[in-house]
Amino acid sequence: MTQALNVEFEKAVRLLAEFFPISDESTCKPVLFHDIRVGVYLYENNYSREIVLAGILHDILEFSDAGEEMLRDEFGEEVLNLVYACTKDDTLDNPEEKTNDMISRCVECGQDALIVKTADTIDSFKYYTATKKTDQLENHCLRTAKAIFNYKPASFNDKIFDELKKWL
Repeated sequence: MTQALNVEFEKAVRLLAEFFPISDESTCKPVLFHDIRVGVYLYENNYSREIVLAGILHDILEFSDAGEEMLRDEFGEEVLNLVYACTKDDTLDNPEEKTNDMISRCVECGQDALIVKTADTIDSFKYYTATKKTDQLENHCLRTAKAIFNYKPASFNDKIFDELKKWL
């Protein structure tokens, strides 16, 4: 990867650290570390600049006060669009409806958005398996993975989808 992407990766991490709430023992999943792991996974697997940055920033609209304008100004319209597609709509009450809405927006945005959401889901599977949080595995990870495969068009063909299948 390029020096420029390394600098932008660090810039994204600094933005998260500035805007995310501090995790503690009662936190379901420390979001800052999770977002960094997702970005690193995408970086190490040679995804594009936009996918890597959206992977790092995929929770920023959902869990912080950082707004869309700031994200657009710092990282561009494409990164903003990918992050927005991966952001749950908290006006929806039903968890399944909320998940289906988010995954359908990812599909509408394109394969890159679904790659980001899939990397997020894989990391969540790993974390909740390691911490033995079976309720999160069933109520969050499995629901999201099933939605990904229910909505994913056959034309979306990337190795990350095969990796997610291993968790089902």
